[in-house]
Amino acid sequence: MKVTDRRMFTPEGELRQEYRHLEDAAPPAVSGSPAAEPPASGRVEEPEKPAPSREESAEPAAEEPSILELVRLLAENASIHLQQAEMPGGRSSENLDLAKLYIDLLSVLKKKTDGNLTAREDSVLEDVLYQLRLGYAERRGF
Repeated sequence: MKVTDRRMFTPEGELRQEYRHLEDAAPPAVSGSPAAEPPASGRVEEPEKPAPSREESAEPAAEEPSILELVRLLAENASIHLQQAEMPGGRSSENLDLAKLYIDLLSVLKKKTDGNLTAREDSVLEDVLYQLRLGYAERRGF
């Protein structure tokens, strides 16, 4: 029998190597959080966009959020409430009811986007759900 630790975060609160790809799609994080560290793997270069016209340059361009950013946001909150990530000052953040809510929201997202995601997005969402459900079951004592 082989036991493998598949949690998203290390005991120090850092994102494990196999989840670094989630940082690539994430917006810059607040300083001091685990996501604020540069990713271990190189970023994929985005193709150049044409220069904006005068009308477009009047307002700053905002990039459209991706599904992976939504998954990361929900998974991060679930992890915090499962105490898989440390809070500043060593405070306890365990709240299994809120963790279950975020896990359920990710499950709804998976059901509603079934067949509309890329292979990578579907894989990431499935893996994140698996990890969070496993963490929840461990905390509940199942």
